[in-house]
Amino acid sequence: MEALFVSTGVVALAEIGDKTQLLAFILAARFKKPVPIIAGILCATIINHGLAGALGAWITSMVSPEIMRWVLGTSFIGMAIWTMIPDKIEDEETQIANRLGVFGATFITFFLAEMGDKTQIATVALAAHYTSPLLVVVGTTLGMLLADVPAVFAGDKLASKIPMKLVHSMAAGIFALMGIATLLGAGSKLGF
Repeated sequence: MEALFVSTGVVALAEIGDKTQLLAFILAARFKKPVPIIAGILCATIINHGLAGALGAWITSMVSPEIMRWVLGTSFIGMAIWTMIPDKIEDEETQIANRLGVFGATFITFFLAEMGDKTQIATVALAAHYTSPLLVVVGTTLGMLLADVPAVFAGDKLASKIPMKLVHSMAAGIFALMGIATLLGAGSKLGF
């Protein structure tokens, strides 16, 4: 259950101010149809994070525990640094919405926006860290929804009231602590 709770919390915090959350704000403001937007976010996240979780599990099976400890520790510290860099949404990602329906536009843009994004990389690292990649994927998907669904309903009004620097600092702190703990040998009973 730790994998589920940590994955949910870390991704929910990391997603605040992320480009996919900004994309949720934009799509909600443009289309004012929350159900297909939320369904698109959910489907895109399940597939994207499912692939990331599978990659994390595969990496664990291919890399020795000692190397994995160093890779994961430095990855979590890298995520801490990356989390402190705010994302900007690119206009091309929202242009797809003009050609597809609201669900299709949300699904495609979210899936593409998540490719190589910090929450996807975090999913790979968390799936490699924990022995239960399925719980990690459920947790990271839940974390995405916890951050993005309010964005769909609240739009730009909520964005101006959230202390982004504080939220990013909290997420970065969690990633940094996980990195340091991993480098110091936490999780060695799990095999890495």
